[in-house]
Amino acid sequence: MTAAGDAGAGAAAPNEPHSMPVHLRPAKPADIPALVPLLVRLKRLNEEFDPLLRVRDDAESQAREVLKASIADPKAVVLAAEGVGADKDKVVGLVLAVIRERPFYAPSVEGVILEIYLHPMYRRRGVGEFLLKETTAALKAKGAAVVIAEFPAQNEIASRFYAKRGFRPIIVRQARSL
Repeated sequence: MTAAGDAGAGAAAPNEPHSMPVHLRPAKPADIPALVPLLVRLKRLNEEFDPLLRVRDDAESQAREVLKASIADPKAVVLAAEGVGADKDKVVGLVLAVIRERPFYAPSVEGVILEIYLHPMYRRRGVGEFLLKETTAALKAKGAAVVIAEFPAQNEIASRFYAKRGFRPIIVRQARSL
C-alpha cells in the first residue's frame, strides 16, 4: 500500500536526491519507536478501505515485532525517511519490502513492497516516486528481478500511483468473512 502520493507539479526530478524533502536510509532498531506510529497509521488508513482490514487492539505491539524481525531479516528492506530542514532527523515515512521466491515462475525472485507510508505533509512533492525508485533499487540489489506492490484492493490512490509507474495487476486475492 502506498500513501506516498505521486509527483506534483514542479516536483524535483526523482534522480535529484539532494532536492528531495526527505533523506532515505536503512532503518535501525533504534528507529522502531518512530516507525511504529507510522505503520499503525497506515493500517488504520487501510481499515477505511475495507472492514476486513480492521486494525487489532494490539496493532502497536504487532508493529514493533514486525519491524524488529524485518530489520533483522536479510531478505527484507526496511527504510526510514527522515525529513530535512526543520524536520531533520525526524522519521516521516517508512518502506517495508521483502524478497520472495517464485517456485513456479521466471524470474524466480520477486521483491514485494508491503508498505510505503509517508506523512501527509511530505506527499505530492515527488517523494513517493523517490521512495519507489530507491526501494526498487534495494530489492534489485538483493536479487529481485520483478517488483510487486501489495495494497488494499479498494485503495484507488495506490492503484493509480503504481499504474502510473508501469505496475499492473497479476494476482488477485479475494476474501469474505466466516
